[in-house]
Amino acid sequence: MIIDFHVHAFPDALAAKALPLLSKCSGGVKPNYDATISGLESYLAKNNVDYAVVLNIATNPHQEKKVNDFAISLLEKKNIIPFGSVHPDSPNALSELERLAKAGIRGIKLHPDYQHFFVDDEKMFPIYKKIAELGFITVFHAGVDIGYPKPVHCTPERLLRVLDLFDDAPVVAAHFGGWLLWDSVLEDLCGTKVYLDTAFSSGKMPPDYAKELIKAHGADKVLLGSDMPWSDTLDEVRFVQSLDLSAEDEEKILSNNAKRLLNI
Repeated sequence: MIIDFHVHAFPDALAAKALPLLSKCSGGVKPNYDATISGLESYLAKNNVDYAVVLNIATNPHQEKKVNDFAISLLEKKNIIPFGSVHPDSPNALSELERLAKAGIRGIKLHPDYQHFFVDDEKMFPIYKKIAELGFITVFHAGVDIGYPKPVHCTPERLLRVLDLFDDAPVVAAHFGGWLLWDSVLEDLCGTKVYLDTAFSSGKMPPDYAKELIKAHGADKVLLGSDMPWSDTLDEVRFVQSLDLSAEDEEKILSNNAKRLLNI
């Protein structure tokens, strides 16, 4: 089984507009599919990927409800598990979290760079506590975002400061815990309760870094992620398979850890 824990997709009309803009601001990274739901479903079927977790992001307060309406609409899809999002400056963030929980959404995506907050900013604490109360999984973009300039809003050190606010609710730090900040991940996050995903690693992250992080952190807390459409799920699968892990650890990363978190 393969479960991709880090995929992006958009409503059809938005996908056609968003992909060229996102590609340009990211230095010309080429998308591997059209980022529509039908395109994603076709990719999953063609490549024998069992589930994709679609991470939606509310990039401004006014967009929050529309983004989450789209996430809720995806609950009927067989192989797609949608996550919602709230914006830190939205006056309705806490009630929106309750609406998402009632609808059956299992997780929340937060992108500190896109949403313009530092992960350890105290204004986020009520949101984190509500997320913990409702038992959501939280996925943070972590580390450098190639489409945004400095400062980095979610460094491993900053994320470490807020992990306890989530109580037992799972937290996932994308991009192996902090894109391009892997020495800091090793120092600050390895051995903690946070999960790491593998998104945007194939051909971009030195394999020895990945091996070291997995060994230090434990394969029980690593999840396959691609960042589709910006990296291909099967490329990320091959990256994991290249790391000389035990068959048990490989299976944990490719599916079993996600199955446990998502109750599949």
